[in-house]
Amino acid sequence: MQNAVSGLNDIASILSNPILNTDSYKASHYLQYPPEASAMFSYIESRGGRYDRTLFFGLQMLLKEYLCRPITPAMIDQAKAFFTAHGEPFNEAGWRHIVDQYGGYLPVRIRAVPEGLVVPTHNVLVTVECDDPQVFWLASYLETMLLRVWYPITVATQSWHLRGTIRAALQKSSDDLTQLPFKLHDFGARGVSSAESAAIGGAAHLVSFMGSDTVLGVAAANHYYNDTMAAFSVPAAEHSTITSWGRERETDAFRNMIARFGKPGAIVSVVSDSYDLFAALKVWGTELKQAVIDSGGMLVIRPDSGDPLTIVLQTLRELDASFGSALNGKGRRVLNNVRVIQGDGVNPDSIEAILAAMDEAGFAADNIVFGMGGALLQQINRDTQRFAMKCSAIRLGDEWHDVRKDPVTDAGKRSMKGRLTLLKNRRTGDYRTATLPLAWDADTLEADWEDALVTVFDSGKLLVDMSLAEIRSRAHAGEA
Repeated sequence: MQNAVSGLNDIASILSNPILNTDSYKASHYLQYPPEASAMFSYIESRGGRYDRTLFFGLQMLLKEYLCRPITPAMIDQAKAFFTAHGEPFNEAGWRHIVDQYGGYLPVRIRAVPEGLVVPTHNVLVTVECDDPQVFWLASYLETMLLRVWYPITVATQSWHLRGTIRAALQKSSDDLTQLPFKLHDFGARGVSSAESAAIGGAAHLVSFMGSDTVLGVAAANHYYNDTMAAFSVPAAEHSTITSWGRERETDAFRNMIARFGKPGAIVSVVSDSYDLFAALKVWGTELKQAVIDSGGMLVIRPDSGDPLTIVLQTLRELDASFGSALNGKGRRVLNNVRVIQGDGVNPDSIEAILAAMDEAGFAADNIVFGMGGALLQQINRDTQRFAMKCSAIRLGDEWHDVRKDPVTDAGKRSMKGRLTLLKNRRTGDYRTATLPLAWDADTLEADWEDALVTVFDSGKLLVDMSLAEIRSRAHAGEA
C-alpha cells in the first residue's frame, strides 16, 4: 500500500487508470442503489441543440484508449489510496472481482450506432449494460469517461453541417466539386485546452474534410481509424517568417516563399497583412506577379486581420485586377494563379456570409479556402448539442424496471426509460428509439424496421474496428 500511496504523485499512471477516470462521487454510488439491484442499463443521447442532426463519431477512439486494457491490482491499490485520502468510500471488493473473474476487463456491453451515421437528435446513440450483480453499477460509473464522446460528435457534426454549407456554394458557383474536402482547414491546435483535445477534435473534423494543420488530430485519425494519411497540408508562412526580414524587406520575404515552394502544381500560402495588406497585394500584383506565374504553382494569400467579409472581398477584387480571372460554366469569376485563405474570425456564420457575399459579387467559391481555429475545436461544449448519459433501467432481483428523470422545473431534461435501442426504417430512412424487447405494432410490418445499434464492445473486446474511409463514406452517402 505504501507504493500505492507514493503512486498518487505519479500523474501519468493516474491519468491511465480507468478507475480514476470518473467523478469523485461515483466512488460512493455502489452503496446507494437498492440492495436487490443486479443489473443496470444506461444510454447516451443528444437532447437537441444547435443542430437537429448529429454525426456520430469518436467512440472507437475512447474504447481503444481506455477500455481495451485491463484493470490491474496496482490500479486498484492506487485508486483505493486516492479515494481514501480524498474522503470517498471505495468498492475494493467489486474491483477485485473484475480482476479475478474477468482478468481485469470490464464486464460491460456497449452498443452504438455505426460511426459516420447522421441521426436526428432526441434518439439513443449509445447504450451501456452490465448484468453482473456484483458490479452492475459499472453501467453508470463509466458515464464520466464515455460521455466525453460529446466532444468528437459535436466537432464532427459542426464540420458535417459546414461541409453542406460550402458544398451548396460550390454547386451554385463552381464547376469543380472535387475541391470540397479541402475547403475548411483545421487551424485549431493552438486554441484547444489540451493535446488530447487537439487529437480527438482534430480527428473528428476529418470525417468531412481532408485539410488540417492539427498534427495530433491527423495522427489520431490514422491510429484509431486505420488510415495511412487522413489529411494534408501545404507550406505556409506565419508572421514570424515574414516579419523576421523587417518591414523594408517584406518583398524579399515574399519572393523567398515563391523561390522555395513555388513549383508546378504546388500550393504555397503566404500571410500578407504583417504591415499593410493592400501594399502587399500591390507588390504581389506587380513586382512579384511574373514570378508567381512562372513558378507554375498556386499562390494563396492570407489576409489575417480586419472584418472578414469586407477584407475577403477587397482582397479578391485587388487580385482580380492584377492577376485577372476567367468565367466558369456558372458565370462566376475564378482567379488566375492565386487564391485566398481566410483564417481570422471564421465560424459558421461568417463562412455563410462570406460565401453569399462572394457569390453576389460574382466570384466563384473556388477562390477561397477557410481556416478555422477556436470556433472549430474549442468554442463548443456539452450543451452545444445538450448531451446526456442517463440510467434508464435497473434489474431488481430477476425483474427489469424502467428508470427515468422527469424534473417539473425543466421538461427538456426528461430522460427516456427502459432498455433502449434505435430502429431505422428500411424504406423511409426514418429513425425512432424503441424499448426492448421490441413490441411490433400490429399495423407495422416488422420487415420495415431494422436495429440500427451494433454491439461494439463486450467485456474488454472491441468487436467493431472501422476505418476512416468507411466512416467518411457513410457520413456523405447522401451527397448527390
